[in-house]
Amino acid sequence: MALAAGARLARPGLARPGLARGHWTPAGRSRSRRQAAEAEADAPVLQYVGERAARADRVFVWGFSFSGALGVPSFVQPSSRPAPRGAPRPRRRIQPVPYRLELESQISSAACGYGFTLLASRTKDVTKVWGMGLNKDSQLGFHRSRRDQSRGYDYILEPSPVPLPLDRPQDTRVLQVACGRAHALVLTDQEGVFSMGNNAYGQCGRQVVENEVYRESHRVHRMQDFDGQVVQVACGQDHSLFLTDKGEVYSCGWGADGQTGLGHYNTTSAPCRLGGDLSGVKVVQVAAYGDCCLAVSADGGVFGWGNSEYLQLASVTESTQVNVPRNLPFSKVGRVKQAACGGTGCAVLNEEGQVFVWGYGILGKGPGLVETALPEMIPPSLFGATDFTPDVQVARLRCGLSHFAAITDRGELFVWGKNVRGCLGIGRLDDQYFPWRVTLPGQPVDVACGVDHMVTLAKSFV
Repeated sequence: MALAAGARLARPGLARPGLARGHWTPAGRSRSRRQAAEAEADAPVLQYVGERAARADRVFVWGFSFSGALGVPSFVQPSSRPAPRGAPRPRRRIQPVPYRLELESQISSAACGYGFTLLASRTKDVTKVWGMGLNKDSQLGFHRSRRDQSRGYDYILEPSPVPLPLDRPQDTRVLQVACGRAHALVLTDQEGVFSMGNNAYGQCGRQVVENEVYRESHRVHRMQDFDGQVVQVACGQDHSLFLTDKGEVYSCGWGADGQTGLGHYNTTSAPCRLGGDLSGVKVVQVAAYGDCCLAVSADGGVFGWGNSEYLQLASVTESTQVNVPRNLPFSKVGRVKQAACGGTGCAVLNEEGQVFVWGYGILGKGPGLVETALPEMIPPSLFGATDFTPDVQVARLRCGLSHFAAITDRGELFVWGKNVRGCLGIGRLDDQYFPWRVTLPGQPVDVACGVDHMVTLAKSFV
């Protein structure tokens, strides 16, 4: 018979005379008090949590693990501990449901690239950014190998500090991170924007060097040549967007589809300000992940440029490449406050918390809607609105290369689109044609979508 910790066995045949059950003596009273005190000391302490109690920060990851982008080494490298039958424990190629990532720091920003991830904290500690996953172009910075100090790692299997050449490391905060196909951007509050990784098309905002070797590179470039302070950064496949506090948009990088929006289709190695229909317009958000870009103005308008092979900009032109920002005439959408732009599909969120989608692919209204040039609203009921909760609204909208994510004001995360290598986190590998709620042991605050993995920042329930 197994005993709980602290339990005692009664020894048979040693009962004292006069101490039969129910018989009281002073010695018995003393022992009863002592036993009660011991039992009270061993009992669990229950503390009720008030409404103002601090809720812990959580980071959840899921999707394809072999690149190391999930930051869990045991998923990639088999454990040395033998399995029950003596075989090595199998590696986990796909993590189909949310997995909690153990981190000591409070993560405030996350971004998913093509097989890699950046995490950032607004702390004033020296370490502010962590990277994990594919690093063959040094998109996560240089990480020295333990075996050969002069060599670096091609794959970073767990969250590792990303060194930044900060002038005032304990005064500067990191506000946001963004990831492209093989480059990354880090936005700070005082020292501009830092770029890392592949710069073959000028996407890091510096001069292109012919035959430059990006593997094991120590190069981290600082960009400060903007008219105003940068308040948001976004990465497409091989180009970068920058939004300043003046509401102006700058871009650099690959421009063959017009994704830089600078009026040509050339490579641009230094950030330049966009014109076109954005001239004189105050922009509050920019979005990109593939080769199409969207911008949202302060008055709720939507602007687009770049690739339009999948009807992303078909509302204003039949051309498949648009090299200047165009105002998209979406009068039935209302005032837009957020936009998300993937490889073939686009989405916007209006002031009423409604989501509209257009483009090509799995857009979220079932298999019957494959392509559309004009935005169509996803029924609010698919995000949890009912007759009993009619006021449910979407509060945050994100997009990966071929899937979408939305967080409601009730703290629920919904996903839909191509379920590439389990990137939707719904426990199966089928594509999802309607918004589907992700079961998460926490309340989501923000989410980052990649090609085949996702990261969610959340708060604990208590």
